[in-house]
Amino acid sequence: MLTPLSFSLLRQLSDGSFHSGEDLAASVGLTRARVSQLLKQAETAGLALERVRGRGYRLLATPDFLEAESLRDALRRINVEVLPGDAKAPLLPAANDDDLALPGNAIPLIPMRPPISVEVVDQVDSTSSELLRRASRRDIHGALLAAEWQTAGRGRRGRIWTAVAGGSLTFSLGWRYEHGAGYLAGLSLAVGVAVIRALEAENLAGVELKWPNDLIYRHLKVGGILVEVNGDSLGPSTVVVGVGLNVRLPSNMKRDIAQPVSDLTAVAGRGAAPIDRNRLLARLVKELAQTMGTYGEHGFAPFAAEWQRRHAYQGKVVRLLLPDGASVKGTVAGVDSTGALVLADGPRRARFLAGEISLRRA
Repeated sequence: MLTPLSFSLLRQLSDGSFHSGEDLAASVGLTRARVSQLLKQAETAGLALERVRGRGYRLLATPDFLEAESLRDALRRINVEVLPGDAKAPLLPAANDDDLALPGNAIPLIPMRPPISVEVVDQVDSTSSELLRRASRRDIHGALLAAEWQTAGRGRRGRIWTAVAGGSLTFSLGWRYEHGAGYLAGLSLAVGVAVIRALEAENLAGVELKWPNDLIYRHLKVGGILVEVNGDSLGPSTVVVGVGLNVRLPSNMKRDIAQPVSDLTAVAGRGAAPIDRNRLLARLVKELAQTMGTYGEHGFAPFAAEWQRRHAYQGKVVRLLLPDGASVKGTVAGVDSTGALVLADGPRRARFLAGEISLRRA
């Protein structure tokens, strides 16, 4: 478990130089024994430390920690409107809030492309869970929350998402729509298209999509998407899009994960420059914001053809594992306008919504 004190130590060590245990202890007001304990915990979180008697500690691979202001600057450089760092999310009007109610019971219009508010935290249970908690009272439209470490990161079907401090990207983006959940059924697929576009813009080509919301490289998982929708069936809706990407995943952690995985460093290839996580996250946010705005106006239709072109299993024979334990085999014919997978078995066609279904190569 990484704590705020752990991150205070790690940020000092991120310069790649040796720091004595005595100096580190003095900087955070702890004993040297406690500092040693915290750094051992950091190693279990995927960070490699070197200890040299008489010199102290240093990180072998120095992470480029996310920084809110660096991220804002990176967003501005690619022409994304960003709120200032001290801006506060407005309260949402409630039925019993006379001081917040609009005159004449007017319904506020939801801007298609709001300015982005940026928040970076060292630790949180889950960026998506935190935004969903805020959404009941605060406007999270355009709110970006990124974390170095999640204590309860979540993937699809309640699975735990494993990440590395300084070596992953785990973030969520809040959005609001006038539409209900039915209209938003294909949003997770459109988000997948946005993530691929962002990766390619940063020279990270070769990542493909796997229905419904995995990002894979040579059939190894490098990331995932989780879209959660709250609201009335006919709208409006609040959406939180969570994205997790492996940027640099140590070999020992790859072995410990229950499924075959890879990372974006492998996508970049040998000899490539280290991936700048602040810049990559800015590119991802730009593509996501553009995509989510377009989706609000036109739905999934503008993304369907591109999604199918980027689907690793388009036209291939696959097996779907259904919630009741049964399986269905067929050829992937594509996706329909709602994002449902269309499977062909001879002349017959069948639609499958994501839910608890998993896709496997046949």
